[in-house]
Amino acid sequence: MPPPAGKKAISAEAWDAKLAAVKVAKEDMNRLVMNFLVTEGYVDAARTFEQESGTPPGVELGSITDRMEIRKAVQSGQVEEAISRVNDLNPEILEEQAPLLFHLQQQRLIELIRAGQTEAALSFATEYLAPHGEENEAFLEELERTVALLAFGDDARRSPVGELMDVAQRQKTASELNAAILSSQGQEREPRLLLLLKMMLWAQAQLDERAAYPRIADLATAALTPPGS
Repeated sequence: MPPPAGKKAISAEAWDAKLAAVKVAKEDMNRLVMNFLVTEGYVDAARTFEQESGTPPGVELGSITDRMEIRKAVQSGQVEEAISRVNDLNPEILEEQAPLLFHLQQQRLIELIRAGQTEAALSFATEYLAPHGEENEAFLEELERTVALLAFGDDARRSPVGELMDVAQRQKTASELNAAILSSQGQEREPRLLLLLKMMLWAQAQLDERAAYPRIADLATAALTPPGS
């Protein structure tokens, strides 16, 4: 298929040659892997990788345990426990980040709804979340969407706001909390690998306007699609 008018055509062979010409040092790749393992909290894997590659983790691996226990608590729906642990670790984290505290309280509300505790959910929303909504319109909209789950009862998962009941919502809240803890400890909020992927997607979007070339459409496989497809 010929490229659209005004766009340069880059064949698969030419693109492969350009990629082959890019040299990345093994040490840089190792540091990228270690950064991912440390940031995401894979302590055992980080220890093993340090032994096998000689790449230093840059932090005391034992210090990661508390952060991971907090993250796991949110992922398992134990939000109150996670909040208590965060306050024990560093109370300033939640004191200084109103959006994070709101999202944790929102997740607590979701867990009450999931457990079918309607009266407790309404009481909790009134006492802990409504005051935030009065001060912030964005919080109010999120609160209204969450409380709307109650109107659907047992069909909440299949409602227009059912995604709030998904495991992905727990993961989203856990990741936000994890990033805040990392930042409080002077570490990067997210893995460098994720930043590189975002940069790659941005670069592809820019190149899409100028050329037809083999591009990555699926990050999971990194397979290249033919030019112009």
